[in-house]
Amino acid sequence: MQWRRLAEAALELDLGPDELARVGLGPLAAAREWKPATVALYSKVARYGGLSLPRAPTPEPDPLELDLRPLTELRGTDPEHVRSVAWCALALAWPAPVGMFRSLRRDQVHAGARRLVLRTDGGEWSVAGANTAWHAWETVRERYPALAASPWVLPALRRGPGLDSRIGGRLSNQALQVTFGKHAGRTAQHLRAAAPPSRQAAAAELAAAYRDLSYDSFRRLALAAGAPPVSARGVVRAARSVARTTRRAQRTG
Repeated sequence: MQWRRLAEAALELDLGPDELARVGLGPLAAAREWKPATVALYSKVARYGGLSLPRAPTPEPDPLELDLRPLTELRGTDPEHVRSVAWCALALAWPAPVGMFRSLRRDQVHAGARRLVLRTDGGEWSVAGANTAWHAWETVRERYPALAASPWVLPALRRGPGLDSRIGGRLSNQALQVTFGKHAGRTAQHLRAAAPPSRQAAAAELAAAYRDLSYDSFRRLALAAGAPPVSARGVVRAARSVARTTRRAQRTG
């Protein structure tokens, strides 16, 4: 799906694969008003499709400290919303790369009285604060046979364009990145709409940060806030973020 959208954006500017590889995503980003996180996503999509584009780094969120809890709050029973909330609630305490979440199975998540326990080939983790979202997601899944039978923690909710795509199937990394972006954007809209007058300015600032938030940035923020590392990827960048924040506090203190 993301490859098709990239191709459509290029065709609107009469850019074929060779021209796109030569000029990069700059013209598309300007025409579509893509944000830095979107450019980073589509640069990955292009490389997966065989185009030798330069790597666009996922932008660091600003500020480096960001309240991520609104992304873990339930606001209804829509399956897409509840699935995203369950993902964020897990990731806040278990900030695994998106590829690990893509392959995470339900039988690897064990619900206890106060916390969840995740068991993978890499070890065992105790996850606090995600029980409510996890049980809500399990309850929603039971309403749909294809989701109830799926072994994946984050299954597809609808069929995609691929021949092998099916409800309950395993999503791609790109689809999960887009899913997170949509959830962050919708949460941003909710924050602005629900904030009382005294909180409008703070809500608008947080909403603006959410609109540019990618899952990779969410994960680095969770690591920088003290969540235990799940894999080596992102840990170095998180450590650098903590160091920058510490130096800034020392200079202003």
